[in-house]
Amino acid sequence: MSEAAGAALAVNRDGQGARARGLSARWKLTFSYVGLLVLAGALLLAVVAVFLLRYVPAEAISISGQAPGSDRPGRPELFIPGRDDLWRAFAPKAAAAMAALLAFGLVGGWLLAGRMLAPLGRIADATRQVAAGSLSHRIDLTGRNDEFVELADAFDTMTARLEAHVAEQRRFAANASHELRTPLAIAQSLLDVARQDPDRDTDQLLERLQAVNARAIALTEALLSLSRADQPLDARTPVDLSLLAEEAVELFLPLAEARGIVIETAGQVASALGSRALLAQMTANLVQNGIVHNLPDGGAVSVVTAVAPGLAVLSVENTGPELTPELVATLAEPFQRGGERIRGDHPGVGLGLAIVNRIVQAHDGHLALAPRPGGGLEAVVRLPAGA
Repeated sequence: MSEAAGAALAVNRDGQGARARGLSARWKLTFSYVGLLVLAGALLLAVVAVFLLRYVPAEAISISGQAPGSDRPGRPELFIPGRDDLWRAFAPKAAAAMAALLAFGLVGGWLLAGRMLAPLGRIADATRQVAAGSLSHRIDLTGRNDEFVELADAFDTMTARLEAHVAEQRRFAANASHELRTPLAIAQSLLDVARQDPDRDTDQLLERLQAVNARAIALTEALLSLSRADQPLDARTPVDLSLLAEEAVELFLPLAEARGIVIETAGQVASALGSRALLAQMTANLVQNGIVHNLPDGGAVSVVTAVAPGLAVLSVENTGPELTPELVATLAEPFQRGGERIRGDHPGVGLGLAIVNRIVQAHDGHLALAPRPGGGLEAVVRLPAGA
């Protein structure tokens, strides 16, 4: 690629100087109005010339009023103009009328175009403000519903979603930085204390460092899973949620037995359309969440699959302490653990239900969280049914 082509490509990417300045939309509309008006006037004159002047004699006719053979003067001479005479009289007036139409069209077209394009100017100004970083700016275009109002409403909806997404990403980045810094700070503290203690227990230090490192690895894997869940699905295949539920229960059965928790599975074949890997992770996260955030001993987890018209349903319920609706409403957000729900030696990283929610959204489904009567949580996933 030549230097000139490279410079042109760079200019095009920057969006500056890529195209020469042309006529504005207002002038284009004005000229369109003028053109239509002048064309209509020309057609009207053509109608007059074709259908009216055709009945006028080609040559002028002059008739004398004196009677033949009489010396007395008669009536005045009768003159009938011809086509050329009428055209010479009519052409200046027609030209003046066309000039008036042209001037009227320019002025009226300019004013009408400006009035019509005024909302577009507001939309352009809002676009520039949003591009400059003001995501909170809204157009709020009033008036009756038309194409400009629909465009402004769509723009406001887009910027509102973009603002919420950017705020969520910033909040997530801040929380992720804090969460990743915590295990590193703990490990640094353990090493500092061990360095100053000559009688330190090396085995105990290694055990604690291993636990901290395992937590950091789990958090990193959860962050990667969350980022993968945000990506669009390339291909979707029918996946049986009942088989995924059985696999998840079998995977976490040792953890449940160690905590004295009983897992119950029931339901029917429920085929959902999506990615088997992501849906397997979603099911595993729900089952693990039900085990980890449960009663210290003697709790239960229920995993049920069902079908509804056009939907495949997966329901996971677990016993536990009483939960408020306000707390449950935040559990699907990243790094929201619901402090009083955390029990035992596995506090989690606060991303399990967030990953589930992202996977469900990627599959065009819905995740419903609700507190169970008597304590615990009920999580219901509804996904589009597969074949």
